[in-house]
Amino acid sequence: MHFLDQAKIFVRSGSGGPGAVSFRREKFIEYGGPNGGNGGKGGDIVFEAVAGLNTLIDFRYTQHFRAPRGSGGSGQNRTGAGGDDLVIRVPVGTQILSEDREDILLDFTRVGQREIFMRGGDGGRGNASYKTSTNRAPRQHGTGWPCEEAWIWLRLKLLADAGLVGLPNAGKSTFINQVTNAQAKVGEYAFTTTRPQLGVVSHKSREFVVADIPGLIEGAAEGAGIGDRFLGHIERCRVLLHLVDANDADVGESYRIVRDELENYGAGLIDKPVVVALNKIDTLDDELIEVLTRELAEASGTDVIPISGVSGTGVDWVLDTLIEAIGPAPDAVPADDEGEDAIEWSPV
Repeated sequence: MHFLDQAKIFVRSGSGGPGAVSFRREKFIEYGGPNGGNGGKGGDIVFEAVAGLNTLIDFRYTQHFRAPRGSGGSGQNRTGAGGDDLVIRVPVGTQILSEDREDILLDFTRVGQREIFMRGGDGGRGNASYKTSTNRAPRQHGTGWPCEEAWIWLRLKLLADAGLVGLPNAGKSTFINQVTNAQAKVGEYAFTTTRPQLGVVSHKSREFVVADIPGLIEGAAEGAGIGDRFLGHIERCRVLLHLVDANDADVGESYRIVRDELENYGAGLIDKPVVVALNKIDTLDDELIEVLTRELAEASGTDVIPISGVSGTGVDWVLDTLIEAIGPAPDAVPADDEGEDAIEWSPV
């Protein structure tokens, strides 16, 4: 399945149905009076966050969503049927933005979260509701309230507990393959990772989610390399794991390049707790590992964990540190019940 984290769609709620103009007609009843019923309410546009989705690719092929309108009223004071709500299912972590992308309208952060985005129009009044002591046979009626419509943007920010950052070829994909069941692409060239990758770590009776994003290079904030658009997927992470390749010419400079790009991006990434690891130590001798670890610790101002994503050396140490930084697991939140009258649209 292709990964897509942004999509523009058109949504429109249902219009209210028109009220009826009707009069009672029965034998031997000379003045039956008005009995036109009200129109039905239009359907709402409802968004719901569901588990099992991690891409917005289906919204590339289905871009228009219209809820049905309410039915018109009829005689004998019968109210028209309301239009069914249109439920649009989105991945957890989806944000709904205005067309200009300036305002966040909704933010879905848990499974089962269900929000009414647009209300359908109310039904129009039938002529029976216009009857007064001086207007015994009204012929006016309401046409129903109009719908709401808009173009909006969907933006997906994957929900993960820990995020992997580093320069290209720092060993992030190898690491996530080592600690999870993910099958990230690994190669001897830059930018083997071209889209975010999620994996679930099971370590010491604890599970947490790790997100691997494409590598950052100097100038990523200005569009160099793949750019920094995928950094949005680690905005919600509680801790960052910064991998530095032990084979780099200057491990301290490698660390500072990535930190500068995080600072340029903003969104509080530079203030998140960070675990620094010197990767690929299986290619070095013990003396050089000690020298580079000390050099990286001076540049980062924090303790450095020497690891090898290939052999697994130091991986348990890193996972223990990540669990400590992530903190206790949040309580599970039960999913909300679905409405009875709804049209569900869910990417397959």
